Order: sequence, then C-alpha cells, then structure tokens
Amino acid sequence: MNSPRYLVFTLLYLSALTGMAADRVTGELFATRSEVIAAHGMAATSQPLATQIALDILKQGGNAIDAAIAANAALGLMEPTGNGIGGDLFAIVWDAASEQLYGYNGSGRSPQSLSLDWFVDNGYTDIPAHGPLPVSVPGAVDGWFALHQRFGELDMAKVLQPTIDYAENGFPLSELIAWYWQRSTPVLSEFPGFSEQFTDNGRPPQKGELWKNPNLANTLKALAKGGRDVFYKGDIARVIGDYMQANGGFLSYQDMAEHQGEWVEPQAVDYRGYQVWELPPNGQGIAALQILNILEGFDLSQYSSTDPDYVHLFLEAKKLAFEDRGKYYADPDFASIPLDWLLSKQYAAQRRALINPDQALQHISAGNAPEHGDTIYLTTADKHGNMVSLIQSNYRGMGSGMAPPGLGFILQDRGEMFVLKEGHANTFAPGKRPFHTIIPAFITKDGKPWVSFGLMGGGMQPQGHAQIVINLIDFGMNLQEAGDAPRIHHSGSTQPTGQNTAMTTGGIVNLESGFDYAVIRALHDKGHRMAPARGVYGGYQAILRDLESGVYFGASESRKDGQAAGY
Repeated sequence: MNSPRYLVFTLLYLSALTGMAADRVTGELFATRSEVIAAHGMAATSQPLATQIALDILKQGGNAIDAAIAANAALGLMEPTGNGIGGDLFAIVWDAASEQLYGYNGSGRSPQSLSLDWFVDNGYTDIPAHGPLPVSVPGAVDGWFALHQRFGELDMAKVLQPTIDYAENGFPLSELIAWYWQRSTPVLSEFPGFSEQFTDNGRPPQKGELWKNPNLANTLKALAKGGRDVFYKGDIARVIGDYMQANGGFLSYQDMAEHQGEWVEPQAVDYRGYQVWELPPNGQGIAALQILNILEGFDLSQYSSTDPDYVHLFLEAKKLAFEDRGKYYADPDFASIPLDWLLSKQYAAQRRALINPDQALQHISAGNAPEHGDTIYLTTADKHGNMVSLIQSNYRGMGSGMAPPGLGFILQDRGEMFVLKEGHANTFAPGKRPFHTIIPAFITKDGKPWVSFGLMGGGMQPQGHAQIVINLIDFGMNLQEAGDAPRIHHSGSTQPTGQNTAMTTGGIVNLESGFDYAVIRALHDKGHRMAPARGVYGGYQAILRDLESGVYFGASESRKDGQAAGY
C-alpha cells in the first residue's frame, strides 16, 4: 500500500520514535517510571488528588473498599469527563477474610415506558448518542452502598466527606481532563442543565483553574445522611424523573425506585498457571479471556511485545473473540449466553485453528454454540490484604449531556449500546441492561491474590486486559512496564451491538508510537490495514501483591493524569 494515508502514517511513527527520550538506568527503555512500592496500602487512580483521598481513608482506618468508594466519588467531581454518579459501576473485590473474589454488577436498566416499537415507529435505526433517549438508570450509587454494606468499615459520611470538601472549596483541574472537558462542552451545551452546572457562562474550565461543584456537594451530603434510598426513592429520584419527563425523556421515578444491582460470580480461565478473572455479561470482560485462551496455544515468550509475528497472532485472536462478543454478549436476563462453551479450552482450540500465521483474516463469523467512550478505572489495597478492582463510567465521556437541575452530575448515555433490531441478543427492551464496555479485572495465583488491574477505553478494554496479562506473564515485564509498553488496538469487526454479520475488511489496526516501521511493514505484508489513531489506547491502573512478602506494587497510566501511591 503506497497511498498518501499510509505514507503519513509511516512518517508519524518515524517522527514519534525519534522524539523518544528520558533514558532510564534500569528496566525497559519504554518505561516512564519505576513501580511504586509500599507495605501497608496502595491506591492507583486516574487523578492524583483522588489517589491521595484513597490513601487518607486508609490511614483513617478505612479499608480498601472504603478507599475505592471515596476515590470514585472524588473522580466523579474531578474527572466528570469519564464518570460520575449518573453512570454505572462494576467491581471485583478480593476479601482477605474469606479469601475469595466477589463480583458486583452495578449496571442500570432501560426505562420501562420505552419500547422497541417506539423507536421503530419514530424512524430510528440507532439510539442517539446524546440527549434523553439513551439514558438508562444510573447504578453507581447503589453499587457504592452495596459494596459498603458488605465490606466497608468507615461510616459513609466519612468516606464521602473529602469529595464534599473539594466540591465546596474547589480543586485545580488537571491537564488531560481539561482537554476532554473542552472537547465535550460544544457538543453537550445544547442539553438542559449542562452549561449551568459544567461551564462558567458557557466556557469550560481550563487546566489549573479551581473548579467547584456545590450542587454535587449537596447531593453527596444527602447520600451521606440518608443512604442510597435518597438517590433512588427520595427527592433526587423525583428531580430526575420530573426533569426527564419535561425534556422528552422516558426514565421515570419508578425506574429509579425499582433499580437493584446484583452480586455475580466472576469468571476465570487458567492462563499458563495464572487465573485471570473477569465479570460475566452484560459486560465484555470475557472477550479478554477468550483472547487469552486462543493465544495460550502459542509460545509467546519466544517473541517480544513489538514483534510483528506476535502482533499478528494477537490481532487474529482479538478478531475471533470479538465476533463472539458481537453475537452473544448481552443482559443474561434476556439472552441465553453459552459461557462455559465460550470459555472452554476445546472451543479456543477450534478458533485457534482458523489463524494463519502469514495472512490476516478478512472474513470472520461468530462461532455457533451446541467503540466510543471514556471511563475511569481505579484499584485500592489495604493492610489486611483486601483489594478492589473498580470501574465506573458515564459512557461517551461526559455522558448524555442531560444534567438534572441542582444535582451536579450528568446522566449516562449507556442505552446507546442497544440494537434496534428484533432477534439480536442486545435488542432494546424495557427494563433491560445494555451491553456494557466497562470491565474490571483480577489475576490470582494458586488461590492467592496477585494483580488487581483495569484498562479503560471502550472496545480497547478487553484488548488491553489481554495485553497486560501477556506483558506480565509471557514477556516478564514489571507492573509499570506492562502498562507503559506500546499498545495494539484493532477496530472494525462486528460492532458489539450490531448484527452478526461477517467482517468483510479485516478491520483497522492502530499501533502506538514505539513500534518500529519494520513492524508496520510486516503487518501490512500479512494483509492488515494500518492507520494512525489518537487517544484509543486506554488508561491503565494496577496493584500487584507480592505472593511471598505481601508488599504492594503500584502502577499508573502514563497516558492519563493519574498516580499510584502507597504508604
């Protein structure tokens, strides 16, 4: 391919390579810093002030669950470009007392008064990305209180107080968050309540400026005093219901009042002696497990993370897993999902046999059984050995743009993920949870906790999870290196909510700067379509517990504003 687009892509890579600097004495050349190491507690989030709040909670006698909730509350204030209490939540918790993993699905359901027929009758072929129609019940607050009731130590008022203080007194906006806020404002300002609560007379806040959110402070005070029912059955639910009805929406007070998240069984596959855990659908986590199952049949340790032969194998495994994702992943209350079969070694062997080491797959269908969005991911660990892997999102960055008056948060637009077509597993239905992209992850070894990690970023998440696991286990990287290593991103297969049709183009491959031009050329020769991309490679946080000493290692994403810190 000698098209101008390909030549520009090549030049971008070459210029990026020549610009790399900051030589390190130890470790991989691409590492941005050393791991953070501490004995008593650790937190890793995408905003340094949120990380410090988590540590403060630990030092006050709170545990990892308290710290995770406190950090998530802070991120809803400080990084509304990726999350907030208008969105959903998923978590995996390692409980040191029982020595078990617990999974929580805090995703909300579609409005009961909205139907597939309504969309069809009004000429919709897809659910809009913004506005009132994609809004589903926000599940994050229910998730906080469910996690806290089962595992928390500190009073919820103490957990939420640091964010209340910052919301009232202000916090300085960090760089990347400011950039995303500026991008979202022109798109979302048309929706009622957004400009009033998330701009200064139409102007988004700038890097380093102090930003306050007194409305959110009042909402959090109400939660601290009255608990989760204030949000789902009290005045907050009534404000949301009235606001949605007044602005062409369908989400009602009754939808809020009937919401309930659920505890779920995490799913695992064994990857070279390590157990990698994800939550079951309606999320996409098991796609990472399917990728790993397929790749386990290859000796990846003979390659490096930037070897074109490895990249090719990874891309092919990803394509195969994502075709199943497009067909099967949905709300299990509405669809029969063959989990045992999808995660079996036998099925992985069948799919692996479709991979040609010299030629990219161009036409793929899902097996037959017998991307868009910003998110936050955080992880915490405490002196008792508890560890939390938590992810939370509004979808599409700041969500729907619908900001109920006086509440200080934006409602999510997760309902956009539904399909408006009869017969698909993810077809819209009243009271149904949409296909979800946000996924927490965990790794255990011999029944002991090893790594709590996640990687935000829409369809990048399962790809990123698998790459982190491979970097750690096959390529022997440390926790920070595993996140700093240049990443692979593939798009263009059957969409997660789309029809189960075969891929006809093989999709598009994006390689982060750090891959040599020779890799690009080799992949092109195998039939992969290459293109540049910006900001699609995800955001990683992780905590590793040394299996012998119990010491914690922390890592934070160099592509975000975040920080790992311990004590």
